[in-house]
Amino acid sequence: MTIPDRLRAAALAIILTWGWKRAVIALLAGALSVLATAPFNAWPVLFLTFPVMVFLIDGAGAGRWRGVPAAAMAGWWFGLGFFVPGLYWIGYAFLVDASTFAWLLPLAILGLPAYLALFTALGFALARLIWTRDGSRVIALAVCLTITEWLRGQVLTGFPWNAFGYALSEPLALAQTASLIGLWGMTFLTVAIFASPAALIDGGSRRRSAWIAPVAAIVALIAMGAFGVVRLSRHPTLTVANAKLRIMQPDLQQDEKFNYSAKAAVMQKYLTLSDRASGPQSTGVRDANILIWPESAFPFFLTREADVMAQIADLLPKGTVLITGSVRAPDLPPGTKITRAYNSIYVIDHDGTVLSIYDKLHLVPFGEFLPLQDWMEKLGFVQLTKVSGGFIPGTLRRTMAIPGAPRALPLLCYEVIFPADLAARDDRPGWIVNLTNDGWFGISTGPYQHLQQARLRAVEQGLPVVRAANTGISAVIDPLGRIVAQLGLGVEGVLDSTLPAAIAPTIYARFGDIPAAIIVAAALFLVFRRRLAKPG
Repeated sequence: MTIPDRLRAAALAIILTWGWKRAVIALLAGALSVLATAPFNAWPVLFLTFPVMVFLIDGAGAGRWRGVPAAAMAGWWFGLGFFVPGLYWIGYAFLVDASTFAWLLPLAILGLPAYLALFTALGFALARLIWTRDGSRVIALAVCLTITEWLRGQVLTGFPWNAFGYALSEPLALAQTASLIGLWGMTFLTVAIFASPAALIDGGSRRRSAWIAPVAAIVALIAMGAFGVVRLSRHPTLTVANAKLRIMQPDLQQDEKFNYSAKAAVMQKYLTLSDRASGPQSTGVRDANILIWPESAFPFFLTREADVMAQIADLLPKGTVLITGSVRAPDLPPGTKITRAYNSIYVIDHDGTVLSIYDKLHLVPFGEFLPLQDWMEKLGFVQLTKVSGGFIPGTLRRTMAIPGAPRALPLLCYEVIFPADLAARDDRPGWIVNLTNDGWFGISTGPYQHLQQARLRAVEQGLPVVRAANTGISAVIDPLGRIVAQLGLGVEGVLDSTLPAAIAPTIYARFGDIPAAIIVAAALFLVFRRRLAKPG
């Protein structure tokens, strides 16, 4: 029996399955697909699981209304299988203050994946509407899932975590294609490449046309790898002259980080750790001219604590600045009660002067604000950070001047997962500084996924990314995605590094998602041509 014959037998079993068995197949295929995400990066598994998507949509044709509802249900079960094990770590955040939030744990672990799976369901349904009877249906699926994955990154502030395109971000040579077409172009290629074996069931076992899609997929992978190898060899890691970084990773537990009574202990730990010698030749913080602390570093409003600002000034030698996260009180008349705050990044000079402030724009739903905030608070709900009224979003994304280094683009926490969350193209930074607090998510796969996504932003933009994370993973990433230095998850310490230099703006940096949109539009045109020739 030939390979196509064996695949055809397995495919027919899936296509003809109905009811709960069909749901289980979709759920298991989605769950196995998680192995393609960080930290596993076992993307070859998708050659087994993504063809299942095609077979499920093939089989949906037996249902009512041209099979669209059946396809949507299969897509929802696939999405649920993918998102539950992929995002289970969100549940850890609800155990930080278990007495308040533990009852919401099932909603976090199942509710969010159930919502995100609606986008996968929509992708399957749209694909069924334009389905064909030959290998072009693989392209139809790639087009529709790319569109709905993009929508997932936009609707209700968006959450494009673990978009399918990240599967091709390892090995690093494959990730270089993101410099041309970005995450959404990579998502199209991921679906098209890994779903391509489904075309082997078309026609007779000796029909050569059945091999066109899988052979094209292998050629595409080889071409991506070759492009990446050449690009990596042509761009060695260069550094910014005289820019020396020190990243402090305190590995603080969340109950300490948000407890005002721990103020003295927190500050003592930060000061001691920041000035720790990192080797026999180290002189502590004097080794660096840029010290970086993570997001929301303090259980208080930083600039309203004069003694803390004095301690920071005493720590910093002349010529060294501190970049740190902190909650920031809004400008109010003296004596006014503070009920809301900004999640901010400060740049502080050696004398304690605040040089620059950035206020986070893209806030986390249910973490930093509640939808319909006033109404939900009246019902007794509160977001995880317990800031009454929710955090205040910033108003402008801009670069920040950093003495001793190029201008930096500040991104707080998950802002780095949004490819479009960048400054205007006439304000190109020299590097991206990403402060985060992944301590909410414990020792889990979440921080590895977060790092993977930050790394792809470096490749897309041709900019180095410097991450400071409370519990890890802190890292310095060059503009091609190479990790120059790294502190592991759950490790307390300091990370000393030079600052990689940016390269010329990539095609993606210059044109954004336009190349990916052209690819999707051209693929859609091809599908419609095939559909007119062979109605599905």
